[in-house]
Amino acid sequence: MPEENNRSGSIYGGVADPVTVVLFGASGDLAKRKVIPAMFDLAQYKALGERYAIVGFARTPMTEDSFRSMAGEAAKTIGEGGPPDPTKWDDFAAHLFYISGDYNDQNAYSQLAKRLAELEQQKQLGGNRLYYLSTPPEVYPSIVEQLGRAGLARPSNPNSWVRIIIEKPFGRDLATAKELNKIVLNVFEEKQVYRIDHYLGKDTVQNLLVLRFGNGIFEPLWNRNYVDHVQITASETLGVERRGGFYETAGALRDMIQSHVLQLTSLVAVEPPASFDATAVRNEKLKVLQSIRPFNLEMVAQWVVRGQYSPGKLADKPLPGYREEHGVSPNSRTETFVAMRLLIDNWRWAGVPFYLRTGKRLAKRTTEIMIQFKRAPHIVFRERDVQPNRLILNIQPDEGISVSFGAKKPGTEMNIGNVEMNFSYCEAFGGVTRSAYATLLNDCVRGDATLFDRGDSVEAAWSLIEPVLDVWSAAKTATVPTYPSGSWGPKDSDQLLERDARLWYNP
Repeated sequence: MPEENNRSGSIYGGVADPVTVVLFGASGDLAKRKVIPAMFDLAQYKALGERYAIVGFARTPMTEDSFRSMAGEAAKTIGEGGPPDPTKWDDFAAHLFYISGDYNDQNAYSQLAKRLAELEQQKQLGGNRLYYLSTPPEVYPSIVEQLGRAGLARPSNPNSWVRIIIEKPFGRDLATAKELNKIVLNVFEEKQVYRIDHYLGKDTVQNLLVLRFGNGIFEPLWNRNYVDHVQITASETLGVERRGGFYETAGALRDMIQSHVLQLTSLVAVEPPASFDATAVRNEKLKVLQSIRPFNLEMVAQWVVRGQYSPGKLADKPLPGYREEHGVSPNSRTETFVAMRLLIDNWRWAGVPFYLRTGKRLAKRTTEIMIQFKRAPHIVFRERDVQPNRLILNIQPDEGISVSFGAKKPGTEMNIGNVEMNFSYCEAFGGVTRSAYATLLNDCVRGDATLFDRGDSVEAAWSLIEPVLDVWSAAKTATVPTYPSGSWGPKDSDQLLERDARLWYNP
């Protein structure tokens, strides 16, 4: 089967090959909350494969019946589509299997190899294998190297395939990302590796390419001649919850900007690919990242803002500060908010600022892209407060697109108001929704790598933010600005735009 296939018009892609999925970290939170429910969703649409098996692999000792029961309980409470139909779940659960073992134990991988061979023969799965690394990042190298030693990284016959999905974070800086890439590519070929970012599985993100390149009215305006600036916001009302220990080692810059937000940036700014396949799309995304002006010390001080949430209120509910969260140091300097200004030095975007921001405990949960167009060159209605046109792509929680423009208000006076035309995915397509994880899993099973990151792209993103990390690391006594929980971030982030005579768009 070729590594790149065309997409289908159905809710998920066309029928996939028979496959065995090996889910490393199967007893963990991500597997229970997202990955297993996503595979169940795919199974209901016959999009996982006509024949399949899912083998959980984790350190936690349990029987296969216990694993099935655990997965079923998780699906009842946190599956994206609500509680599953018991009959359908029982049918799906019959495809779940489990192996307990340490990620560093070569004998465990020998046991895995034996079990895979048995299941493939029993269920006629053809030797197609997908490994999903839903584990802490520090064990990625061990798993990859052990798969190589056990002879599990290459197809068992000429007509089968082997692929591996690796969750973010892919490294914690440029050096560790390069080292992890080296380890992975010593065992697997690049075409086998699928670095996953679930944001790219959302319909509105994918529709960004359709909006631009499938419609004649938008692409001619998508450049420095008509666009004033671009804002990308990924905000959460939640704090770090139970992830304080992890967040202390990560922070918003590593956790969100390096991956999700720069992915969105590259899709907004990308040049038209020669075709909609993995190689062409990912080549153009890489060019965008390589065209972003590198940060130096002066630019970091002027154009990057960090912050940390302090006690506050949201909907009149008192909320703790970050330093009061479980697992967080009382003297922590970890950022929970980042805003930055980027410039893309290419022909299309020269001089157009991109403003990015992400944060926890902000006023509203939303991920959106706001493209503000330049004002008309001659304003006939100078005293009528005509607002600039905006195109807004809402990625979550309500997927859709809106366009704002000025219109005359009813009456004899020439009064102008700002109005919006709104497109809602839910209303337009009858409430049909797809799990982002299920979308990307299905793409991987079908060999479509378009929405997955490539090794050189990951390294390019780390190269961009590495100077920021270096500056912050060197400034060990610098004060990290705070912002009240329930606000839109520190005041410094407003000044970031005010210096350019602009304002944040707060939905």
